[in-house]
Amino acid sequence: MFDAILAAPPDSILGLTEAWKQDPNPLKVNLGVGVYKDAAGNTPILASVKAAEAAILHSATTKSYMPISGAPEYGSCVRELIFGSAHEIIQAGRARTAHTPGGTAALRAGADFLKKVVPAATVWMSAPTWANHKGVFAAAGFASKDYPYYDAANRDLDFPRMQEALEAIPAGDIVLLHACCHNPSGVDLDAEQWRTVAAIAGRRGWLPFLDFAYQGYGDGLEQDRAGVLALAAACPEFIVASSFSKNFGLYQDRTGALTLVAGSAAAADRAFSHVELAIRVNYSNPPAHGGLIVSRILSDAALRDQWLAELTAMREHIAATRRQFVAALASHEVPGDFSFIARQKGMFSFSGLGDVQVKFLRDARSIYIVGGGRINVAGITSHNLDYLCTSIREALASY
Repeated sequence: MFDAILAAPPDSILGLTEAWKQDPNPLKVNLGVGVYKDAAGNTPILASVKAAEAAILHSATTKSYMPISGAPEYGSCVRELIFGSAHEIIQAGRARTAHTPGGTAALRAGADFLKKVVPAATVWMSAPTWANHKGVFAAAGFASKDYPYYDAANRDLDFPRMQEALEAIPAGDIVLLHACCHNPSGVDLDAEQWRTVAAIAGRRGWLPFLDFAYQGYGDGLEQDRAGVLALAAACPEFIVASSFSKNFGLYQDRTGALTLVAGSAAAADRAFSHVELAIRVNYSNPPAHGGLIVSRILSDAALRDQWLAELTAMREHIAATRRQFVAALASHEVPGDFSFIARQKGMFSFSGLGDVQVKFLRDARSIYIVGGGRINVAGITSHNLDYLCTSIREALASY
């Protein structure tokens, strides 16, 4: 039965890392997968995470199954992180949260739930969007369409065209929005633009589905809520998929959450029962470890302060790396204006490199970049910066 199966193509992002690992070039650089790197090029375990893990190890008394939606205290911590403890949604009990194995599982659980309740809906995604978004929603059975987002010519948000497209989306459809640190462009909406989007959503009646994978990596933990809070003020119903891979460094622990907001507590209960059914037939219940870490940190004042300091340091390191990269490109006389890279937010940037230059950098210089020119800025270090800039100059001169 399996002999006739053709091999599937490698994942466009994770496949790059596998190729990079096998590359013997000592100068090789991986700017593909979205993993934070410190100044030495390492992906550290946060000190707050280690402290939380030590406390969990000391106090653990069971390895029994978690509930389908995870521990209630985890859900409470996640909702406060998303909305703030005093928000009306929390006070009215209008939100329910499921602990999921990473942000990808949150997206899929939300997609499976929505396919049951709005099976004929179309999912609208930004052009461009994270490479896995289309696959996740297609696997749940949804058709998808794009709305304009990135203006490649000006290296900026094309908000007039985005606004026009959102105004035309039918009621009952689903619109996937990046809450902050847009992947892959690094270009975000400002607070006023978020209010405009929220007003459109409230008026047109489409359902916002927010991918909140980088809270704290943009402008700050609270500042990065701007889009969520704007939609909360305008829309009685929406969904948020959270990931704690980046802001807690829990990449291999696969820790995320799906939060459903409804117009009332009773409606939230009814809707969430179907989320739990979707989870039950998928992974049944979540792994405990990452959620225990997040809950421990967020519920302990000292650990929370320590984590916030570490999160701030990661955000500031990425912002500094952006500035250093722009300066280094200029000092190496790489043609073009790359100042836009310093204005972008989060880990990713559309570098302006075309696919032919991306191929040259991989094949000739062992620099691994996702097709379309998206780079993980956090993968740039003082050790590879000069090599990267001279290689980019060569790529642009050759093609």
